[in-house]
Amino acid sequence: MTNPIVKGFWDEPTGSWQYVFHDPETMKGAIVDPVLDFDPLAGATATGNAERLLAYVRDSGIDLIWILDTHPHADHFSAAPWLKEQTGARTAIGEHVTKVQKLWQGIYNLPDEFPTDGSQWDHLFADGDGFMVGNVPVRVMFSPGHTLASVTYVAGDAAFVHDTLMMPDSGSSRADFPGGSSAALYDSISAILALPDDTRIFVGHDYAPGRAAECQASVAQHRAANIHWKDHPTKAEYRAVRDARDATLPLPKLMLAALQVNIRGGRLPEPEDNGRSYLKLPLNAFESR
Repeated sequence: MTNPIVKGFWDEPTGSWQYVFHDPETMKGAIVDPVLDFDPLAGATATGNAERLLAYVRDSGIDLIWILDTHPHADHFSAAPWLKEQTGARTAIGEHVTKVQKLWQGIYNLPDEFPTDGSQWDHLFADGDGFMVGNVPVRVMFSPGHTLASVTYVAGDAAFVHDTLMMPDSGSSRADFPGGSSAALYDSISAILALPDDTRIFVGHDYAPGRAAECQASVAQHRAANIHWKDHPTKAEYRAVRDARDATLPLPKLMLAALQVNIRGGRLPEPEDNGRSYLKLPLNAFESR
């Protein structure tokens, strides 16, 4: 089995990790969870993060064949469509994104003709699907809990686990979004930490609690030191800790903007008759914390 070279790119404003991984033998590669910059005060989007990824891909001589999202993100816009325009690489996400689209179609009161079939992506992956990036085998694990649609991409000895686990000193990710479930998240983490000890776990976020931002720890390190897992909690014990913590957390500041973009595969809403796109907020759909 060929293992990939992985390069992480941190977006400090959202605490998000983006990745490029590639096969060193064939130089085929993929991007995972790219960020489209968004300034909520100005309502302005920009491509600075995506340009950093693209520059690395081109400077390294990587032949980009996939742009992979792990789930529809609540804290940043996806840059997948912009990167597809620049490279021609295919976009993909897990097949349960259709459930997220239907859920948020109702929250945003989108018209019946809004497509909720996942057609905004080139491919939808099912649990257990496999594909190759050059000589690197990639397996898709359905990993719900944080969202209804989350998937993990296990590429050789590297697992891109999105928002299931944080770094060991931060534990795991929240499960209180619409469609989230701490019970499902427990099962997803259990499956991820059943991977071989030396599997490299690459997380979707790090908020750098008193240290530099980090993105990688092994399965063995998570089992031994993850603050939500090191004592191997029962499902009931884990849920009690996770649910209590989630009840204290405010919604991500970009969630209501990001989801209406990301259920469109990272595209802005269709322009109105003046040529400009608009975001809308569902007032009083969520309680203030």
